[in-house]
Amino acid sequence: MKHLILALQFLTRLPLPQVEADREDFAAAMRWFPAAGLAVGIAVALPWWLLQMRDPWLGALAGLTGWVAITGALHLDGLGDVADGAGAAHGGRERLSAVMADPHVGSFAVVVIVLQLIAKLVLLHALPAAHVAALVAVPVLARIAPIAWTLYLPPLHEGLGARFRSGVRPIHLALWSVIAIIASATLAPPLLVLFVAVPLWGWWLRSRLGGISGDGHGAGIELVETVLLAALVLLP
Repeated sequence: MKHLILALQFLTRLPLPQVEADREDFAAAMRWFPAAGLAVGIAVALPWWLLQMRDPWLGALAGLTGWVAITGALHLDGLGDVADGAGAAHGGRERLSAVMADPHVGSFAVVVIVLQLIAKLVLLHALPAAHVAALVAVPVLARIAPIAWTLYLPPLHEGLGARFRSGVRPIHLALWSVIAIIASATLAPPLLVLFVAVPLWGWWLRSRLGGISGDGHGAGIELVETVLLAALVLLP
């Protein structure tokens, strides 16, 4: 239970009791990231479902607001940092990492964050009401991805991307992957695109950055969520 609370505290803005934890407890919390994604999914799907029957755009806006509010825009921050690095760095990896570490928000970050929010808004508007359960599953499945990236990508530095490495094992990824397959087959087979999107983002991180960081995790979660939404809307 401690590890689940830590995962919820890290990934959401839910008011939760403080728990005593050490570095190992914090690392082990990553095992529960997908479970914490369930809280995010409910915060998105419930207002979306309640209002989209009245007006699809109101429902989409309500769902997106819930998405940003419960996460505190945590992953959007990572997406912006990666966008600034990829857009502004025309040299090697050292230059890219330096740009990502800059606390200032650049024009690339602003553009990509705005496009990401618009993409989610439009996709939520286009999503059929029958997919409410699949919408709950989207943040859950997207938070399986950091377990894979942590296991198979080298850490860029001693930050958040590295702190989780000791807390996850291949068995955790295997168990959550089985759950993802069962959930996708039951709720909406297009969600299986998860198993394409996750390695693709890992490949991009490895080729462009050389490994994983907290920003890489955040950006990846955002992008995987959008890919899953697009799959629900566009694939039969």
